Amino acid sequence: MAEVKLNIQEGEPSSFDLYDEDGKVGEMIFDIEGKDLTVYHTEIAPEKEGKGYAKMLLDAMVAYTRENELMVIPMCPYVHVQFKRHEERYRDIWNKSNEN
Repeated sequence: MAEVKLNIQEGEPSSFDLYDEDGKVGEMIFDIEGKDLTVYHTEIAPEKEGKGYAKMLLDAMVAYTRENELMVIPMCPYVHVQFKRHEERYRDIWNKSNEN
């Protein structure tokens, strides 16, 4: 069973880390400034792709964002695509001020 753990770092980007029986197999890198949570990168080990692990990271980030009343700036291509594809699901936490 996979598990997401929050890894908050002071002075450098933080992450949601994904672990399964093989150890760390994925991560979502983010930073918080004020009320904005900027997601920079999501990565899953190639041999673990297709198991829904990126969605587990996305769900953990979304839950954390809502619990802490933050807004997401999705710089990560994966997160940005998911926000655009399911805008109604993420409208309440999507900071579009940096959209082009």
